[in-house]
Formats: sequence, structure tokens, C-alpha cells
Amino acid sequence: MTLADCDRVAEIRIRGWQSAYRGLIPQPYLDGLSVEEDAERRRTYLSQGDGSVVNLVAEDSGGEIVGWACHGPYREGEVLTPDAELYAIYVHPDQVGRGTGQALLTECVARCTAAGHGRLLLWVLKGNDRARRFYERAGLRADGAEEPFEVDGVAVPEVRYAKRLPR
Repeated sequence: MTLADCDRVAEIRIRGWQSAYRGLIPQPYLDGLSVEEDAERRRTYLSQGDGSVVNLVAEDSGGEIVGWACHGPYREGEVLTPDAELYAIYVHPDQVGRGTGQALLTECVARCTAAGHGRLLLWVLKGNDRARRFYERAGLRADGAEEPFEVDGVAVPEVRYAKRLPR
């Protein structure tokens, strides 16, 4: 991912939230998400990063970005651990079901394995059945950890998924 990709990645992330989290997160919150603000955050993160977070984009055959994922060290509170965390993976809603998400996840797993991480962990909304099935098909399993998450006063708990990576 480059700085030039931030606008498109922000669009994919926001449209992904608005599509995937409809009915899970309060609609006024989803309606208020700003592609412009998110793009600015992406540019800041990318330009100020230390290289520990890897941002990947997926392009279609015409070179248009249709998906984005990022991973880096797992965060246990404020402490970074030796495990890897998939921080985000989003595919433009028009592209869901075409293999883009699987390709991004496969590449993240390969890079985390090559970097020597023992596990890949991620957090997913407990009620996001579609995403949970996606991760389970890829060999990740809920490990029993749950985390409270609140959006506009509404509880939206997350569950943690884990996958052991080959050594």
C-alpha cells in the first residue's frame, strides 16, 4: 500500500463497515463515517509508521484496488507480543465472494509465518456470522477470549480467533 492508495482503501474500509456491520452497529454511527477522515488517518498511519504494520492491497485485473488488509504485532493491552495480529481485512462490498478476501488472508498468513510468528490472532464482532464463517473456513478458531466493545452506547462484543502458524 502506498500513500496514493489511501483514498481508495478508506472507501473500501468505510463501505465495508457500512455493509458488514449493518444491524450490528448503530446505523447513525455507520451513516456518519467519513471516507475523507479515514483516508487522512490512513495517510498519517502509513507515513508515521515504523514498518511493523504491513498494509496490503488487492487489485482486480484492471489494476483497481478492491481489497485491503493489515497486520502486525499482537497487542496485549499496550504491550506488543511475539504473535501476529490481523488488524483489518476489508473487501469492497461489490467484490465480496470473489476470492479477494481469501487471497489477502492467505498472503497475511504467509508473511506472518515467514516473519516467525507462532500464532495469528484477530478480533471479530461476535454477531458477525459471515466473517466468523470466513475465518473458520481458513482454519482460525475462536479461542474463548472475548472483549467488550461499545459503539454509541451499544454493546458490540468481539471474540478472538487464533491460528497456529507453522515454524
